[in-house]
Amino acid sequence: MSLRSVLIEELKDLYSAENQLVKALPKMAKGSSDPELKNLFKEHLEQTKGHVERLKQIFQQLGEKPTGKLCVGMEGLVKEGQEQLESDEEGAAKDVGIASAALRVEHYEVAGYTAAIGIAKQLGEREMVSLLTETLNEEKEAGKKVLTQSKPLISQAASEGEEEEEDEEEEGEDEEYEEDDEEGEEGEEDEEEGDEEEEDEEEQPSSPAKKGTQRGRR
Repeated sequence: MSLRSVLIEELKDLYSAENQLVKALPKMAKGSSDPELKNLFKEHLEQTKGHVERLKQIFQQLGEKPTGKLCVGMEGLVKEGQEQLESDEEGAAKDVGIASAALRVEHYEVAGYTAAIGIAKQLGEREMVSLLTETLNEEKEAGKKVLTQSKPLISQAASEGEEEEEDEEEEGEDEEYEEDDEEGEEGEEDEEEGDEEEEDEEEQPSSPAKKGTQRGRR
């Protein structure tokens, strides 16, 4: 396989990856509760559509078709992102998971474009290098934005976790108090029943046998 063929395979891989991401980003935006994270995904969706168009332009220059290859790496990353969207986590904790999945995607794309640019430079494809570099810079910037937004979300998730633990501890204490109260009430009821039984025994008249004995003595 020639170096040009390797480049074409790399570009097809990127084309498949970008198209998969075009479908995944709206779901990530919808699944995020943090407004700024939602906006980041929406903004990057528009950028990603532009990345697809640049790749189409490059394939036209090469006289090749961009289709025909599935990027398995991106497919796996998208599945991981879907798992985060379907997780039982809520609030900031869920947003942190989604942001983490997005960061893995960006790192993967940065690696892919860096490799393609290196090959294109070796082949003297200056215009191609320019287009790919423009996309690479946007991918790096998108990764930085997600990372920046994830930091306050991590702090928020930690605070929410502490609050949940405190609530659980309070619920546990309340349950213990309720059990103690129930046991105390049961003990008081048993004591009252015992007192009533003793009073009944004291109030009961003497038996006939005892009365007969008493008459005989008289």
